[in-house]
Amino acid sequence: MPAAKKKPSSSLAAVVLAAGQGKRLKSKLPKVLHTVCGRPVLWHVLAAAAGAKPGRLVVVVHEHRELVEEAVRSWGFKPEPVLVDQGEPLGTGHALMVAEDAVGEVADVLAMAGDDPLVTADHVRRLLRVHRRTKAAASILTTEVEDPKNYWRVVREGDQVLDVVEKPTGELLESREVATLVYAMRRADLYRALPLLDRDNRQREYYLPQVLGILRDKGERISAAMVELGGGLGVNTRSELARTARIMRARINEHLMDQGVTLIDPAQTFVDVDVRVGKDTTLYPQTYLEGDTRIGAGATIGPATRIVDSTVGDGAEVQFSVVRGSKIGSNANVGPYASLRPGTVLDQGSKAGTFVEIKNSNVGKGSKVPHLAYVGDADIGRDVNIGAATVTVNYDGWEKHRTVVGDDAKVGSDTMLVAPVKVGKGAMTGAGSVITKDVPPGALGIERTEQRNIEGYRKRKEKQHRGRKA
Repeated sequence: MPAAKKKPSSSLAAVVLAAGQGKRLKSKLPKVLHTVCGRPVLWHVLAAAAGAKPGRLVVVVHEHRELVEEAVRSWGFKPEPVLVDQGEPLGTGHALMVAEDAVGEVADVLAMAGDDPLVTADHVRRLLRVHRRTKAAASILTTEVEDPKNYWRVVREGDQVLDVVEKPTGELLESREVATLVYAMRRADLYRALPLLDRDNRQREYYLPQVLGILRDKGERISAAMVELGGGLGVNTRSELARTARIMRARINEHLMDQGVTLIDPAQTFVDVDVRVGKDTTLYPQTYLEGDTRIGAGATIGPATRIVDSTVGDGAEVQFSVVRGSKIGSNANVGPYASLRPGTVLDQGSKAGTFVEIKNSNVGKGSKVPHLAYVGDADIGRDVNIGAATVTVNYDGWEKHRTVVGDDAKVGSDTMLVAPVKVGKGAMTGAGSVITKDVPPGALGIERTEQRNIEGYRKRKEKQHRGRKA
């Protein structure tokens, strides 16, 4: 019997701080909407927050508010996020101040930075377990970073925090353990401490870490949970964005291999967070699996292949190709150097071969488009063979038209099928034909002018050419 799903806890409100400007990214796009492994930075943070099953989910916004709000509402997180405008952004502490009404009457508040996508739901749940087990007034998630100079250093014994230092000296300068902006706090203690914050700092902002000192001075316990985030924190620059994506890709690839997927070279395999891959599938180097892509079991993908928002069936093979918005059936074969554009459906055992482009078309079971062909807006039946250099001429300059090819038909090489047109079941077309009329079932459609041989043509042309040069 499946375990019952956990109900959202009304004792917890999650507040995600997403009002930052992100100036160092030098982008027109808000910092929190930059993409990491197929999803915006803020999506990853909200997924982690939602994993804690809060009763309330609050997002503090300001910069590019309309864009951020539209994105947040489109993702469908539960509970439905409440968006609060911070107004003049005066720091992380100030963001919690303006969120007070939206937080409501809860026992605990989970605060998270909207630009830290490497924090997962497991990390958050671990922090909350420590927070509740130790009955702390506040608990923080800590990690080790490669360069800690711009972060608050943590001094602790076990899971108890003794101090959080903004400007470390002495031996503390060597410490690489820093406080992330992931806090679990008793609501009552948090909102008693926030009015005591000051802005006596270089940025003239209310810093949330100061709450820890205020609570500690009152004799309250501060706890910590340390996690591994790959040595980095936040996405304030393009370099940090790339580093974060690299760390997340490594996580994704490790998970795939744990689930029975073979990666020939994980460092050259790029898989988005929403992609799913079946057991015993092999991913060769320079494979890119993006968006809402699903790969079946026992498939072979790559090398040098990009698949976006598509499904690939069990046992299929796709190599040196680009596939977008398409469905590839089991045991189908694609490539090398094929382009499947949106709306393409390849049925079981079918083939789209070398230098083949297919768009908005259905290719039936066992049918083959082996090489050098364009198939657009077509419905191809079962066991059809499309000859080399065949083109479905689907555009008349104003509108697109469909081509229909019946089961067991054989289309000769270099055939132009001028849509709308139908080739009947078992019919054939002669090589080099321009087919503008329907071909009945079992018939041969052929259109060629009579060949003429012009005697002496070469000699006359050369004489004319010499005359022009004289």
